[in-house]
This record gives sequence, C-alpha cells and structure tokens, in this order.
Amino acid sequence: MLKKLPPSITALLLQSAAVMLMLLAVKATGRYDSPLLFALLCGLLAATFSFLAGLAKWWLAIQLIFAPALVLMLAFKLPPILFLGAFLVLLLVYWSTFRTQVPLYLSSNKVWHALEQLLPIEKTDSSFTFVDLGSGLGGVLTHLASVRSDGRYTGVEAAPLPFFWSWLRIKLSGHLNCRVQWGNLWDCDLSLYDVVFAYLSPVPMEQLWHKAHAEMRPGTMFISSTFTIPDQAHHETVQVNDLHHSTLFIWHM
Repeated sequence: MLKKLPPSITALLLQSAAVMLMLLAVKATGRYDSPLLFALLCGLLAATFSFLAGLAKWWLAIQLIFAPALVLMLAFKLPPILFLGAFLVLLLVYWSTFRTQVPLYLSSNKVWHALEQLLPIEKTDSSFTFVDLGSGLGGVLTHLASVRSDGRYTGVEAAPLPFFWSWLRIKLSGHLNCRVQWGNLWDCDLSLYDVVFAYLSPVPMEQLWHKAHAEMRPGTMFISSTFTIPDQAHHETVQVNDLHHSTLFIWHM
C-alpha cells in the first residue's frame, strides 16, 4: 500500500510510526534519558523503516536527521518567524515537488558545454529551437544563448523562485533569443522544438517519453541528463566529467 503513496507521505507515515514506537517503548520501560537521545532513536527507526519500504537513499538521510534537528532547533529557542521564513523560501523553491516528485537539480557548467556539441549544425539561413523542461535557474538557457545565437531557447519552470531568478537572469543578460515561461512541463507542446532537454528525476521519465514520442517531429532530438527512460534503449550517450559524473542520454526521434 505504501508504494502507491507519494514518497513524502510515506516518509511522514514512517516517521510517525517511529515516534509512536519510541513512545510505547518509553512507557513500557519507564526510561527517558533525554529529548535528543529519544530523537536520535526515532531517526534511526524511521531511516530503517524507510530502507525496508524502498525509499530513495536521500530520504533515509532526511528521516535520520529530521527528529534530532527539530529537537536541536527547539533547544536554541529561535524566533518562530525564522521557521516561517524558512518554510516560505522552501515552498517557493520546491513549489510542486510534492506532486511531481521532481526536486530542483542544477546542471553543471560542464553539462552546458556538452550540450553545445549536441546542438544542430550552425547554418547561416536557418535557426533551431531548444526547450529546457524544468529550467531551474536558467543556466542552460543563458549559456547556450550566448554561444549559439542562431538558436531560440525556451525554459519551462513551475517553481516561483527559480522562475523569477531565471527570468531576471535572462533580462539582465540581454538575450533576445531566450525566454522562460512559468508553467507545467506537461502543458508544453514539444512539436515546436528541435531539441528537448530535461534534467528531472526517475519518476516522470516514462510518462515524459510517451509525451515526447507522441509530439516530437522526426529528425528532432530528446536529451535527458542523468535519468534514462525505462525499457527504451538510447541512441547515444555523452559522459560528462563533472562532480556528479553526469550522463547525457540521447534519443533521435
């Protein structure tokens, strides 16, 4: 049943189960040494449950540190306004992650340079179109717009703060061949683009492939950074020597 729920809900349920078990253990044994020790044991239990439930590795780290971090923050007696401010910033950055399960990933400079080599051959009498699905802070767009002025670049971003950052970045850079739109990538018409680039997460890749296969024109190119498509053999790969050892998976439509 847990596998049918979003990972965030599963993590919350498992964290709650860990707290309930620890409360029962305290009641049964009559031992309660300190809030921090209690929280650490809750974290260990929650991380163990999350591992058994098959959650991603980064969820295990969150489960482990969540309760201890909460206890430590309360011990410092920080003003409540700080927690509200942190929540609002996270909300603006990770706006739709709860629903889409696509967090904010930032492509490295080396990935930007690798993408340069994959763009269509430059021609004096024509241009090409490029879209970045989930364009984040706009680094890919502004870099490619700088080095290949014959392209027309579009970014699609759903989170408010990254969208505003990239919009401002494009305005300040003065690129007339570059724009970003606030919206859902699933509403984007992929038939308008010669190159479609995505750096998302494993979760939406199969659905995105169906969309790309249905909408993209013959002769166009679909590129995914890091995350491949289940049961779909890619035509090419490009290994990028960056911190994350990124791989660009390429399909010719």
